[in-house]
Amino acid sequence: MRRDVFQAIADPTRRAIIALIALQAMTPNALAEHFHTSRQAVSKHIKILTECELVKQEQQGREIYYQLEIKKMKEIDKWLEQFRKIWEKRFNQLDQVLSTMKKQKK
Repeated sequence: MRRDVFQAIADPTRRAIIALIALQAMTPNALAEHFHTSRQAVSKHIKILTECELVKQEQQGREIYYQLEIKKMKEIDKWLEQFRKIWEKRFNQLDQVLSTMKKQKK
């Protein structure tokens, strides 16, 4: 089954994992310590994130460290940009309305 980044970020646990590894590369055991779930459950989330190419793994001795793949995060940011522009326009319009109302009260 082909997964995409939007399926990966749909789950709150996976979003939390992304937030953790955005700060530093972590092992599955280190990640599991942050959740009230089994290491196997965390590993399944990591697998999905890896399949979606949001996370990459790096072997360091006996340990595998997972780190965020920034290039893939840009795909999400690019999609969100269209909405960001709409929100900014609406906030600017709201600001104008509030300014007009404030002037009318004086």
